[in-house]
Amino acid sequence: MSENEREIIRMVVAVDGPAGSGKSSVSRAAARVLGFDYQDSGAAYRALAWNALEHGVDTEDADAVIASLPGFRYDIGTDPDDYYVRVDETDVTEAIREPRVTAVVSAVARIPVVRAYLVSLFREVIEGSARPGIITEGRDITTVVSPDANVRILLTATEEARMARRSAEIPRESATVVAQQLSFRDAQDSRVVDFMNAAEGVTTLDSTDLDFDQTVQAVVALVRNARVD
Repeated sequence: MSENEREIIRMVVAVDGPAGSGKSSVSRAAARVLGFDYQDSGAAYRALAWNALEHGVDTEDADAVIASLPGFRYDIGTDPDDYYVRVDETDVTEAIREPRVTAVVSAVARIPVVRAYLVSLFREVIEGSARPGIITEGRDITTVVSPDANVRILLTATEEARMARRSAEIPRESATVVAQQLSFRDAQDSRVVDFMNAAEGVTTLDSTDLDFDQTVQAVVALVRNARVD
């Protein structure tokens, strides 16, 4: 396939949304159905936070976090059936979901230099995709990372629905704790980017009354319709 042919058929899909909206699991499943790559941008922020903790970096010290960037060796699996996150060859796929990382990731993610650094990384991954398309999900993908994406979606749901879904994902935590974590994460991240309101040209997909499969189908339909157009 020539480079020109690859550019013609290749699609970029950007998905944003608040915590608990299901954007990671839905985007990954939709990518699988479409035969696309999948990029979880939040994993990079978590991996950087994990790396900082492992090296004793104060995550509240922006300068210290910025100083750690040159030594940050990050790799992510974009095949939806072979997803992994690695830092310096260490598999941290599960480790970046630990409570200690969740507790500090917002502090890391709101540093402008960090966001600019990772935005460049996300774009490199998008450009390097060899499949017909790639779905990248996060907080500012539709507005900052890939504002010219073929399909731009804000995946959302009511706070009650999001809390219920997140509680089901983390059964070891009480509903109260999960609700507090979700609200805290959204409040912290909303200081940096608006992921609750769709920007111009972004399609809002409210999954409050949809189950998982229906939400995946809705995303797939939006992508396929854009292909036809």
